[in-house]
Amino acid sequence: MPYRAPLNDCHFILTHVAGFADVAATERFAAATPDLVNAVLGEAARISSDVLAPLNRISDKVGARLENGVVASPPGFDAGYRAIAEGGWIGISADPAFGGMGLPMALSAAVDDMMAGGCIALQVKPLLTKGQIEALEHHASDDLKALYLPKLISGEWSGTMNLTEPQAGSDVGALRARAEPLGDGTYAVTGQKIYISWGDSDLVTNVCHLILARLPDAADGTRGISLFIVPKFLPDPAGKPGARNGVRVVSIEHKLGLHGSPTCVMQFDGAKGWLVGKPNRGMAAMFTMMNNARLGVAVQGVGVAEAALQHALAYALGRRQGETPVPGMGTIIDHADVRRMLASMRAEVFAARAIALSCAVATDMAVATGRAEWAARAALLTPIAKAYGTDVGSAVSHQGVQVFGGMGFIEDTGAAQFVRDVRITAIYEGTNGIQAMDLVGRKMADGGEAAFRMIDEIQRGAEVARGTLPDLAGDVWAAAETLRDATERLVAQGLNDRFAGAVPYLRAFARVLGGHLHLKAALVESVRLPLARVMIRRLLPEHEGLLAEAREGAAGLYAVSPGDLAA
Repeated sequence: MPYRAPLNDCHFILTHVAGFADVAATERFAAATPDLVNAVLGEAARISSDVLAPLNRISDKVGARLENGVVASPPGFDAGYRAIAEGGWIGISADPAFGGMGLPMALSAAVDDMMAGGCIALQVKPLLTKGQIEALEHHASDDLKALYLPKLISGEWSGTMNLTEPQAGSDVGALRARAEPLGDGTYAVTGQKIYISWGDSDLVTNVCHLILARLPDAADGTRGISLFIVPKFLPDPAGKPGARNGVRVVSIEHKLGLHGSPTCVMQFDGAKGWLVGKPNRGMAAMFTMMNNARLGVAVQGVGVAEAALQHALAYALGRRQGETPVPGMGTIIDHADVRRMLASMRAEVFAARAIALSCAVATDMAVATGRAEWAARAALLTPIAKAYGTDVGSAVSHQGVQVFGGMGFIEDTGAAQFVRDVRITAIYEGTNGIQAMDLVGRKMADGGEAAFRMIDEIQRGAEVARGTLPDLAGDVWAAAETLRDATERLVAQGLNDRFAGAVPYLRAFARVLGGHLHLKAALVESVRLPLARVMIRRLLPEHEGLLAEAREGAAGLYAVSPGDLAA
């Protein structure tokens, strides 16, 4: 079934749910007029549907290959990447001084959502470059910005992020890569990095690696890490790639999915690099890129969920099996359980998309206004958006296979590809467990103030809705009150007790927030009421069980010994 980018949903959420009008009303983003927004989203939808989506099955079947030390992309990726680069989509939110559009992150997130739904394996590449652009904008010297940003923004060059080493995964502080000063302001970078998405490419003239490494005599742990930019080819002052640098692809990983996106083992052997930001402050600079990527990964999950849902819906509309209990299509969509699956899938996708775009709006407002409340809101929503968006990607793709039944287990139908491709999104850019611990740890360091402000907002929205949708409004208000009580208990716990319940707490928060956003949508358009009812009456009640688990603390988990876990 052909994928059609969710243009209407993205536009509706930005306009009526996420509060994009506040962004457009700021001086910083005044150029984001309704006409421009319509044009941007419409063209992105066209490219996603007509150019990228036809590449999705090819990306899985052919995959990326390593040939003579160079990555070869699947057929058609060259044309797909040109459409992204030449359309200016990589620099949609980048500084206009270097060729970017300077548009809000909310628009960039909506575009990423649609393009990931079209072909996530290709969309990963510009997403990483966007993150590198933001890191360089905030932390690089003027000379580095002038040399690298125009090339990255135009898509002529691409960017990567090199953190993980064989012995240092989530524990980045254990990395061993080193950087020796060469005496001329450059450094010789040596070490091996793994899991490097698009670590090499035949689609660009240069690949620029942001890599974490240690200077001589640097402190142990994350406080002794610096950030460097290491290009594949050393550019001259005019930006023309020259001699090959000391960096190469050792191998490409054999993965569960996302076959068209090469995941590389990278070897740096005295490769020349330039310091980005201050010495031993590499993690602060890298986190700029990672936070950008976490929102991007959130909408990757949503985008793949959208594509999997469309695929399953088309099958359900055409497949005849058994006598249907109600008049209708006469196909399996008229069976109650199939209708339940599809309705729940659509409700989840809407909620995850609305949370992600609300997070992007908060990020834009923090940038445009400089207000701490907006920054705190964006910080709170980022781990929720990332974890929930990618969990929804996996859950909806999994349900899509179930809608197909036995045919979903057959690779020729394409249903299984969504499951395999999206699975990594819950792992990279910080596993969803790490996101949950960030939410209950660092994001609750204010005593839960930002969380309580969000809960207050949810309850105010429910009060507004009481006159029109009293039953649904009452359910949302009560759920928010339960979340408030759980949050009060959470902030009074020790950190490890919080961590033990972090994942169910985040999931419950997303459930309540999703109910709130569905309710908000139903107040604007009555046609959205049936899905709001599915979310609030069928899915929202899960929050009570999740919060019960979150309150349990860690003691019961440690009472289970390793021996108890053995067969």
